[in-house]
Amino acid sequence: MAADSVLKVLFELEGVFIHPSSEEGGSEQDSLISGCLRIVDKDADVLVEYRPLEDSDPSNMLCAGKDSSSVMEWDQCSGEKLLETQQSYETEWDMINAVSFKRRSVTNGEGSLNHSSERSRWAFSFSLSDLRCIRVKEQGWSFLLLQLSESCRSPPALHFHQGGSRDFLDSLRRFAVISQAAGEEVCLMVSSPNRALSQSFENLLDENNFGLVNQKFRNDPYVTTLGGFSKVTNYIFDAFRGTEEQHQRPPEEVADLLGEVIPGLEINQQEEPGFEVITRMDLGVRPPVSRRDPVSSEEWSRHQDAEGRMINVPLLKQIIFKGGLCHAKRKEAWKFLLGFFPWESTVEERKVLHRDKTDEYFRMKLQWKSVSEQQERRNSKLRDCRSLIEKDVNRTDRTNRFYEGLDNPGLVLLHDILMTYCMYDFDLGYVQGMSDLLSPVLYVMESEVDAFWCFVSFMDQMHQNFEEQMQGMKTQLIQLSTLLRLLDLSFWNYLEAQDSGYLYFCFRWLLIRFKRELSFQDVLRLWEVMWTGLPCQNFHLLLCCAILDSEKQKIMEENYGFNEILKHINELSMKLEIEEILQKAEGIGLQIKSCKDLPASISSILGWDPPAPPPALRTPQRGAACSSPLSRDSSAQNGCSPAFIS
Repeated sequence: MAADSVLKVLFELEGVFIHPSSEEGGSEQDSLISGCLRIVDKDADVLVEYRPLEDSDPSNMLCAGKDSSSVMEWDQCSGEKLLETQQSYETEWDMINAVSFKRRSVTNGEGSLNHSSERSRWAFSFSLSDLRCIRVKEQGWSFLLLQLSESCRSPPALHFHQGGSRDFLDSLRRFAVISQAAGEEVCLMVSSPNRALSQSFENLLDENNFGLVNQKFRNDPYVTTLGGFSKVTNYIFDAFRGTEEQHQRPPEEVADLLGEVIPGLEINQQEEPGFEVITRMDLGVRPPVSRRDPVSSEEWSRHQDAEGRMINVPLLKQIIFKGGLCHAKRKEAWKFLLGFFPWESTVEERKVLHRDKTDEYFRMKLQWKSVSEQQERRNSKLRDCRSLIEKDVNRTDRTNRFYEGLDNPGLVLLHDILMTYCMYDFDLGYVQGMSDLLSPVLYVMESEVDAFWCFVSFMDQMHQNFEEQMQGMKTQLIQLSTLLRLLDLSFWNYLEAQDSGYLYFCFRWLLIRFKRELSFQDVLRLWEVMWTGLPCQNFHLLLCCAILDSEKQKIMEENYGFNEILKHINELSMKLEIEEILQKAEGIGLQIKSCKDLPASISSILGWDPPAPPPALRTPQRGAACSSPLSRDSSAQNGCSPAFIS
């Protein structure tokens, strides 16, 4: 499923910054270039390359001052605060308001072109054999100065505001020998690529840290799974399989260990109630599936009547499922797809609803904004939520221009919405990973109130994923395993033989709906397609099956074990083709639906009603004929069937 490329990507890290002003001798600190740092293999030569990232520009916003007590216009390009502006009903709450937005037009795209040209000049690429030394510096964050051979121009300093410098250096050790020099310099001497490539994935991690990382994983699976998935691969593997001197653990013991690592995932070795054993079935040929272009503004308008009600909604959902939405209509359409606005509501009814929801939102926001420091010291849950939110906000999608840079107003919005959600749902509060779900919603809505209520609706669907016992994750992994057994029993048996039948490697896909696996724009397309509720319940599980179906040949031919499977799946991140996945997942769904004698467990997972049983019969009197209409299969048995037993 990985996209074709002439390069083999060995390491990739987004959120690496260059400070242009520092490189040019300036003193301005707000000028940052964010980009993607990669190590690639091209024609047996290992290269280090950096490419600035382009994304949506949230320029010319309205945002709060640092005390979040007033609404001011913010020009991101100049960084200057302009005249205070009162806009919309929300500004009546300006004592606690955060951010609203106003797009700035760019004549003929000149500003955008100039900006793109300015960023692109900071791109660079060099062969690892030209790297002579690295100087590691600390300035509240780590930054690296790369010194090349005399014949090459050294690149600008790389600033790791969001971490990752150690991962980058660890990856370099796969292809070069790093020796520590006196002081704070780290000198990098390049060794034979063949020797370096022979170093195993396991040796990249310091085994002395096993206890610490394993304990961290047990205590906080969200952080460890989302933030360091590739790092914990070997630790999980070792925990399940034991040392080389120990014999292979039986499946029951592996299940127990998995339950310890992820609370609530104590998968029973016995069949779960309601899940029958799936044997090999003939599913027939998978039907071809086509996709279409996104729904345009004109097409959307044709589904509205004169008063603004949405009409022919089933057809509208169908074409959104088939092609998604053009970006211009997402802000409006997502409110319907997520249930913030009823499909049958008029424009005037939506205005009233929006005003009521605005009041409700800011009343909840005022609750946490008005808590004094003394009160917060006596409220451990609020303190913990605030701490987690502040930490997560500062590392959520920072390579996206909507959230990048220092003092970005988008970060204020993320923080305030998540804090207010803690007031909305006291029981759940905030769990790490929720910021990943909010970020694309806020990006599209460009409104604090609208983003909050759409996020609430999204969390209604995702709530069980974040509950303490993670029952939702357990259920989805069992359901996914059931589907995979039906689709490809031989592949499932192979995974089972590699201690991977629990499909733990799909954990991150399910937890935050592929947010870390796809590009930001592809996430927008995928989510709006899933929110249609078509073509079946739990369509995201078919998406998982589609990805695994594309990767199974490589996994089995290369004879991947537990560790290699985890590593391979993790490395698919940002290399998946969304349209191909959607097309294949829909085809799988149609293939399953056309299957005769579909197991009841599959019908239940996908929300399809099982075939209606024959009507129950009155017990006939002795000697009476059986005349009730029956299905062909039932009537063939002895000519007369007993009453249907449920």
